[in-house]
Amino acid sequence: MDIAPILAALRRHRVTSVLLVLQIALTCAIVCNAVFLVNDRLRWIHTPSGIDEDRIAALDTSSPGKGVDIHARTAADLAALRAVPGVEAASVINSLPFGSRSWSSGIRLSLEEKVPRASIAMYYGEAVGETLGAQLQEGRWMRPDEYQWVDDVQLKRVASAHVIVVTAPVAERLFPGQGALGKTLYIGDEPYQIVGIIRWLARAAGGRGSIGEAILVPWRMVPTYGAGFIIRTGPGQAGAVLDAAAEALKKVDPRRVITDKSTFKDVRSDFFSGDRALSAMLVGACVVLLAITALGIVGLASFWVAQRRRQIGVRRALGATRRDVLLYFQTENFLLASMGIALGMVLAYAMNIVLMVHYEIPRLPWGYLPAGALTLWLLGQLAVLAPALRAASVPPVEATRG
Repeated sequence: MDIAPILAALRRHRVTSVLLVLQIALTCAIVCNAVFLVNDRLRWIHTPSGIDEDRIAALDTSSPGKGVDIHARTAADLAALRAVPGVEAASVINSLPFGSRSWSSGIRLSLEEKVPRASIAMYYGEAVGETLGAQLQEGRWMRPDEYQWVDDVQLKRVASAHVIVVTAPVAERLFPGQGALGKTLYIGDEPYQIVGIIRWLARAAGGRGSIGEAILVPWRMVPTYGAGFIIRTGPGQAGAVLDAAAEALKKVDPRRVITDKSTFKDVRSDFFSGDRALSAMLVGACVVLLAITALGIVGLASFWVAQRRRQIGVRRALGATRRDVLLYFQTENFLLASMGIALGMVLAYAMNIVLMVHYEIPRLPWGYLPAGALTLWLLGQLAVLAPALRAASVPPVEATRG
C-alpha cells in the first residue's frame, strides 16, 4: 500500500498524531523497564536457600532466668526436641537463611591485610549444616569434638577449634580458580582452616551478589545470645510438628515464652513479601498503561472514522474494497505505533540509566525492546480493528451525502 496518502492525512491531524505517538512512546519506555524489573524481582524471589525448605521449622523463645546453667538447659532443650515424634534433628542457630537476624564478619587471607576481603555471613551452631540439609560438596562437616560453647569462646575461657566450613561462592571469591579445601583464612586475628565446602547456603541479609556467601563456625549457640531453635522433620511435616515442639520446650521450662514459631516457608515468604508486592504493583501499572493506550487508539481511530466517512465513501465509490479501507487504517496505526516505539526505545534506555544511577538497578537487556515493540504493535492492531471494520463497512453512497 502507498503510504504517502496516509502520511499526508496524519500531517493534517498533527496534534492528535503527536499526542498518540508520545503516549505510545511513554508506554513503551515504562512497560519495558517495568517488565524487566518484574522479571528481575521474580528471579530474586526464587533465589535458592540451599536447605530442605519443606522440612525445616524454627522456634524462638525467651531467655532462661538468672542462675540457670545455660549449657545444661540448652542440651536438655535439644534432647526434648529430638524426642518429639517426627523430628529428625534439632540445633540452636544464630540466624536462618532469609531470616530477620543477620551475623557477619570481615574475612582476611593474612594478618598483613588491613582491609577485609569480604564481609561474610556467619552461621553458629552445632551441626546446623546437617540439620538444615545443606549439601556438602567437598571435604567434611565439623566433628562434635571441634565445637565449643560460644560464650566460652568469646569470654576466652576456651580456644575455638580453628576449622570452618564455607559455601562454594565464598571459596570461589577468596580463592578463584583454586582448590579452597585446606586453605586458611582469618576471622579477626584467628586463623581458620577450611575443612568442608557446601554447595550453597543463603545468608539472612546482604547484597544480591553475595547472597550465597556464608561460613559455618564451630561454636555451640545458646538462646541468651539471640539464637533460636531449628528442627528438621520428615518431608512436608514441618508445620504439623511445630506445636508439639513448642510444648516439648515448655515442659522443660514451664515459664518459658515461645516468642515466635514458623516453618521455613513462612520465613521465606516474609523475607520476599516486599518484592512480591512491588512486582504486583508493577504488573498492575503495566496493565493500566496498556489499557489506557489501547483506549486512546480506539478513541482516536473512531474519531477519525467519523470525520472521514464522506472521504471513505468517495474511495469506495472509486473502487476501493472493504479490505483496502481496513488495510488503510491498520497501516496508519502501524506507522503511528512504529514512531512511538522508536521514540519509546530511546526513552526506555534513558529511564534505565536514571534507575541505574539512583537505585542501582541492573542495565536493561536489549531483548526487552523488541518484545515491547511486538506487544505494542499487536495491541495497536487489535485496538484499531473495531474502528477499522466500521470504516470498511461505510457504503459508497456516503460520497453523495453532506
